[in-house]
Amino acid sequence: MDLGIKGRKAIVCAASKGIGRACAMSLAREGVEVLITARGVEALEATAADIRAATGAIVHTVAGDVTTKEGRAAILAAMPDPDILINNAGGPPAGDFHDWDEATWTKAVEANMITPIMLIRAVVDGMAARKFGRIVNVTSSAVKAPIPELGLSNGARAGLTGFVAGIARQMVRHNVTINNMLPGHIDTDRLTANIAGNAARSGRTVEATREAMLAANPAGRFGTAEEFGEACAFLCSAQAGFIAGQNILIDGARYPGTF
Repeated sequence: MDLGIKGRKAIVCAASKGIGRACAMSLAREGVEVLITARGVEALEATAADIRAATGAIVHTVAGDVTTKEGRAAILAAMPDPDILINNAGGPPAGDFHDWDEATWTKAVEANMITPIMLIRAVVDGMAARKFGRIVNVTSSAVKAPIPELGLSNGARAGLTGFVAGIARQMVRHNVTINNMLPGHIDTDRLTANIAGNAARSGRTVEATREAMLAANPAGRFGTAEEFGEACAFLCSAQAGFIAGQNILIDGARYPGTF
């Protein structure tokens, strides 16, 4: 299927590896000019080279921390008028809520709620004026089914979800859609780190912890970043203009609810 976005421009955050990289790659394959961001210069430039080689797309890089005002300003200076925005940032650390002070909570909320809201605020009116915009926020399956040890993520991402529920319904009339993608167990460095942390807390081996997580998923496996990226590209397509304000689980049916 031709997704109808060739020649569009996209900002993809936290895109040097994992889910962000996969989203950028999938968009580039559709002929989208992409700007990718991450904190590590070396990994970012290597990813940009890989995307260019694989797709022939135009790829820009801005190294920096998207969770800071300065980082966001640099991104928007390099691409002030994107047609597509993929909000993505590493989740806050796991742990026990008794150990999280106000500064820890502030950092989590700034990274996983305030940052995407500020980027949406910066680009959404231009999208509306041009009558095309696609915004995808990468959040977490914890929005649907909170994970006790990920309380910082549960809280910050739920706040973003509430905000998007309102703004998405204001913007869809302008052909600007805003949706959230909720990854479950996607086989990335983040999942590997979470497995190691869970193993340490439970006293089990990493392998035993990994096997238990696999067994608990109806799919019998973890998802791949590439699967996630392709789903993201479709949400950014011309054909997806009637999908707005949604929270789309990518979790192999692990979430047990009907709704």
